[in-house]
Amino acid sequence: MKAKNKKSGNLHPKNIHQNGYNFEELVAVYPALEEFVFVNQYGTNTIDFANPKAVKAINTALLFKYYDIEFWDFPDDNLCPPIPGRVDYVHHLADLLQASGIKEDISVIDIGVGANCIYPLLGNSVYNWSFLGTDIDKKSIDRAQKIIKKNNLTNVIELKQQKDATQIFQGILTEEDKFSATMCNPPFFRSQEEAMLANARKQEGLGRESDESRNFSGKQQELWYKGGEKAFIHTYLYESSMFKKQCFWYSTLVSKKENAESMLSSLKKLGATEIKTIPMHQGNKVTRVVAWTFLTKEEQKDWIK
Repeated sequence: MKAKNKKSGNLHPKNIHQNGYNFEELVAVYPALEEFVFVNQYGTNTIDFANPKAVKAINTALLFKYYDIEFWDFPDDNLCPPIPGRVDYVHHLADLLQASGIKEDISVIDIGVGANCIYPLLGNSVYNWSFLGTDIDKKSIDRAQKIIKKNNLTNVIELKQQKDATQIFQGILTEEDKFSATMCNPPFFRSQEEAMLANARKQEGLGRESDESRNFSGKQQELWYKGGEKAFIHTYLYESSMFKKQCFWYSTLVSKKENAESMLSSLKKLGATEIKTIPMHQGNKVTRVVAWTFLTKEEQKDWIK
């Protein structure tokens, strides 16, 4: 019996999940995963990736095995992030910071930290970054705080609730703040109905009958936003322009190519001095990180001194 599944191709070169999963090692660190593991028709260990509980179990095992996490739990109706893809974003952002001369004392804002707190956990584990995580949902903040406390990370990860759902940085940032970068995985859908239709198509593609479950789970604020991804991102762009010197690199994941393209003209109008589009390939899925800064070259030099 083979212990590994197929490669998770096209991930960042530093991504330790390039060669798939060793289920025997993962079960050893997180025994609860074992009940979901089976041997497929190719003689390879795998799980049912359409089963939300199996997906949560394997991602918990990955955190325990590779990222020094000892506790990671949250309600099943919250978003369960795929670790290989999330850490890819962290690696690409690290490359951007390194290329900009930002190599130490890195502090990052995670917009929409969620109950799973995944980007702060990964960013701190892999690169020793400190984080401020924001979210509009108090329950998610409380859950994330429990994860932080149980992993002894309260000195490097701070959380703050955004109490106005229409705003992103207002009420969070001050003129005195200084962050190396921001991260964001924006809500993708425009409504619950759109999210459920997409889930039905995904379930069909996985060979299952559609129901109301999602293999990635997720609450409203995690999955949909009035106007969808494009509307959220353009609010993000506008608010970032109000705090041009509080952060070196602003960044976000962008799922739709046309939304990434529409950002370019908006950012130029808002005064961005540099814009980077970084493609991310995960299996058959193509997404991208778009990053921008408002600092001039001289300001950048002064900023990192």
